[in-house]
Amino acid sequence: MRLFIYGYGFAGQALAQRLRGWNVSATFRTPEAGAAMAADGLDPVAADDIGAVAERLASCQAILITAPPGPEGCPALQVLVPALARAQAFPDWIGYLSTTGVYGDRGGGWVFEDSRLAAQSTEGARRVGAERDWLEVGRGMGLTVTVHRLPGIYGPGRSAFDRLREGRARRIDAPGQVFSRIHVDDLAAGLDASMARPRAGGVYNLCDDEPAANSDVVAYAARLLGMAPPPEEPLDLEAMTPQARRFYAESKRVANARAKAELGWRPVYPTYREGLAAILAAGG
Repeated sequence: MRLFIYGYGFAGQALAQRLRGWNVSATFRTPEAGAAMAADGLDPVAADDIGAVAERLASCQAILITAPPGPEGCPALQVLVPALARAQAFPDWIGYLSTTGVYGDRGGGWVFEDSRLAAQSTEGARRVGAERDWLEVGRGMGLTVTVHRLPGIYGPGRSAFDRLREGRARRIDAPGQVFSRIHVDDLAAGLDASMARPRAGGVYNLCDDEPAANSDVVAYAARLLGMAPPPEEPLDLEAMTPQARRFYAESKRVANARAKAELGWRPVYPTYREGLAAILAAGG
């Protein structure tokens, strides 16, 4: 069995590690990245080499697309579509990783996969376009394309513990503001479940069960480390980086009921508390 990953990062690495026994090919953009992937046992492929990509897709059962879209849209489209056509490949599953940012701000309300899309940032709008483009490719080429909308991803090496230890953690006082999140292992399990039950045009929110304020997450992580939590700061969007401003400009609760019902998926870490405790227990 072969998995092809376009854009090998945190999520792709977690899925590759979960699919033990699979052959995994993944794209790289720098020679250093390709060498590091080869050292990890992956088959590295230059991201813009359509011929090499087509060669791998000819024997591929699953494709994961994680690369973010740019001003010209999803970069994977311009490589994978001609490569699929050249290889005459029909993988069992194509998964596109999107973001819950496509929903925009809902004032803390719940959003579901059929909720109106109302992206408020350029990045979110690009994701809406990329979702549409990939679903159209699936219909046009007879491929099983699925979309997975993700909130903030955390896990070993990328959690509130790291920010606290480095002195970067902040607790912003934003009354009523909540966010969803997902542990990277639960994300990989959700993708695995989608691969096992592929549905053309399937759209799924993959997130934990308890949306929470970011300040609560930081405070809980500090307690687990035996540290005093950072003091709360008033919300000041104008003083934030563009990325932080986008984060705090939106508040919503993301529902995961469809993924549970259709895919039989359940998060092992249903809240940030279980997820953080597991990271710390593993030395993270």
